[in-house]
Amino acid sequence: MLSEISLNVLDVAQNSIRAGATVIVIEVVTDTKEDRLSVLIQDNGCGMDETQLEHVTDPFYTTRKTRKVGLGLPFLKQEAEAADGSFEIASHMEEGTSVKAVFGLSHRGRIPLGDINSTIYQLIIFNDSIDFRYRYAYDEREFTLDTKEIRKILDGLPINHPDVTQFIREYLEENTAEVNDGNTL
Repeated sequence: MLSEISLNVLDVAQNSIRAGATVIVIEVVTDTKEDRLSVLIQDNGCGMDETQLEHVTDPFYTTRKTRKVGLGLPFLKQEAEAADGSFEIASHMEEGTSVKAVFGLSHRGRIPLGDINSTIYQLIIFNDSIDFRYRYAYDEREFTLDTKEIRKILDGLPINHPDVTQFIREYLEENTAEVNDGNTL
């Protein structure tokens, strides 16, 4: 099993990349009143047919040729449900896929969020041709990072240019700290 939610996000986003997505939306939303931590990953990749969708949480079913098991989504589902949460997946051929995992925020069995900033940072800088929209919310406070908007501002400077990557890292860290207001997940 993956020991942090952020590693699950990375795994699902890598599935989106392999599916040919050009836009990936990632949302991490904490609601202390509802005692929920929700994670959403949506893409506009190739999607899955009904058979694939039916079996996507079966660890012994995979469409990959490199290995005979697919553990990412089954583990994410298991971790969410074990923490008094839920798991949903929807997909349509040629439209994309949406994965949502909800965790009981204070549940003693919930795995930690982990270093979500590093996950988002790595996804962005190593996949510079994909547009990422990242939203992070903690109760009423939130911030968004949209690489499509950043590209407009950069006017041709690559998003993986060292000055830009430093800005992205600092933006994620500073905004997360501000939104969390000292709370840890």
